[in-house]
Amino acid sequence: MSSPGLRERKKQKTRWAIQEHAVRLFAQQGYDATTVEQIAEAAEISPSTFFRYFKTKEDVVIQDRYDELMADKIRSAPAGLTPLEVVRHAFVDAFKAITQDEVDQALERARLQLGVPALRMRALDSLQDSIRFLAVPLAERLGRPADDFRCQAFVGACVGAMMNALLTWARDGGDAHEALKLIDQALDVVAEGP
Repeated sequence: MSSPGLRERKKQKTRWAIQEHAVRLFAQQGYDATTVEQIAEAAEISPSTFFRYFKTKEDVVIQDRYDELMADKIRSAPAGLTPLEVVRHAFVDAFKAITQDEVDQALERARLQLGVPALRMRALDSLQDSIRFLAVPLAERLGRPADDFRCQAFVGACVGAMMNALLTWARDGGDAHEALKLIDQALDVVAEGP
């Protein structure tokens, strides 16, 4: 995988700054009391620039780079792994690849999703898109069509288990090492049952 060019790095830096300021303002003022205009002002951008990066205020909390990161990790997983080993490799390696600042921000965004009903609903809507997106590289590895139902169902089970682990992590304090342990335990349950 090649590293992103200067333009992509600048876009990611702007996206990250917008999310960082949004999360900070949500923590200070509350989600509902914070406007897009306030977020844009804090990030030193115009509201129209905000909307080039995020379609809605909810998206500034919901969207992240993790689906793309996990899809890349699925594609680059070593040959010979079972589908569960591929998904475990992708989830764990993706989590290890993010910085501590990203972990902290992910924790704050998870807490917002738990605490704000509109964000919980938007996160649920986004989950099916994530499942379909992550099923594509797994289907490719298995020589199946991109929209293979079994790959989507399998990835859905893994994502559901991982979401339970991450929500537990968010509720219990957010130690990064604990998140990896919980993800691993959750995927064990997918493999073995309760």
